[in-house]
Amino acid sequence: MSQIVGVGLDLVDVERFAQVLRRRPRVIDRLFTSREIADANHRPERLAARFAAKEATWKVLGVGLGAVRFRDVEVCRDPSGAPSLRLSDGAARRGDELGVNSWLVTLSHSALSAGAVVIGTKL
Repeated sequence: MSQIVGVGLDLVDVERFAQVLRRRPRVIDRLFTSREIADANHRPERLAARFAAKEATWKVLGVGLGAVRFRDVEVCRDPSGAPSLRLSDGAARRGDELGVNSWLVTLSHSALSAGAVVIGTKL
């Protein structure tokens, strides 16, 4: 039976996020992998949802800004289109320390807001 290690929730204001991307276009490459950018089709609301998932994952890991890189948490899509997470480097090490061996993620967005819920579990 799986045990929940942590639950993270994050919400992002899409217009505010889009403004950051317009003002600092290079930040997109610091925040997202090329696969995430392609999956989001460069749409601000989709990128904002992925950003929310990264922040929600940090909450499960019990870390804050600077503890792991943004790109250490990658939001992927399963063949069905469902979102999933791939952790690397610092994020993966912290997940291992906590015993997390399974991740559940859901994304949602509108023109105004984007959000994500992430659950980390262990057997």
